[in-house]
Amino acid sequence: MIIDSHCHAWTYWPYQPEVPDPESRGRVEQLLFAMDQSGVDRAMIVCARIDHNPENNEYIAEQVKRFPDRLYQVADVDCSWWPTYHTPGAADRLNETADRFSLVGFTHYLSGEDDGQWLTTDEGMAFFRAAAERNLIASISCAPHHLAPLRQVAAAFPELPILIHHMGMVKAAERWPHPNLQELLRCAQQPNMFVKVSGFAYAATVKWDFPYSETLWLVRVLYENFGPHRLCWGSDYPVVRQFMTYRHSLEAFRTHCTFISDEDKAWILGKSLARLLQERQPA
Repeated sequence: MIIDSHCHAWTYWPYQPEVPDPESRGRVEQLLFAMDQSGVDRAMIVCARIDHNPENNEYIAEQVKRFPDRLYQVADVDCSWWPTYHTPGAADRLNETADRFSLVGFTHYLSGEDDGQWLTTDEGMAFFRAAAERNLIASISCAPHHLAPLRQVAAAFPELPILIHHMGMVKAAERWPHPNLQELLRCAQQPNMFVKVSGFAYAATVKWDFPYSETLWLVRVLYENFGPHRLCWGSDYPVVRQFMTYRHSLEAFRTHCTFISDEDKAWILGKSLARLLQERQPA
């Protein structure tokens, strides 16, 4: 079984430049078609209430009801674009969201402009405590400078799985001694921290250069440090269409990461995430 750990769906395309089909390009039906064409069985949809899509949590909840054997909802809670970002009451808002929707997890996008210290404040810790108590997965978008406080959260709540988006946004061209990569590798010391093997184009210098050979050493280092049971492949569809197709996002890992055995690829492509999902009942 292949499970996509990171994709999106919207009723209206949220990004610039504008596309000729903004009302259809981001819809769930497009995602499911791409999954079917590539042999992907299931997907975790990471909600994002960004431009034109303030009701994205509601939209994805409806789609999960329509396709319960294919899709899981990871709700947007207090992401950096939302007016409640890092304001008092975050734990209450998380609980309200979990009460309202059938979730396996939530996502929280950190702003690159802050230092991440909110995570370890009383408010931040209450937020993640609520997630742990609700048995949710935390899907976190962060930059390398956020990882130190995020490790403190992981240590405080060892029962809470934390999935880091897009290989921690580390750049493959980072020079020795690779300070950002070292921050990410320190997360391997926390057994409940996972990394999404997604966003190959974000790690690359040339965004269109499939199969992103420049980035493969980075995947290898993550594999050697986290092992196959704490890595999860993700497509980043439909955003990934700016750089490559859905199938390319899969094959950049499956075909071109030749240093990973087929057995371990099966874990990264779905078995690791399936195990986390099996441990969770929708809240």
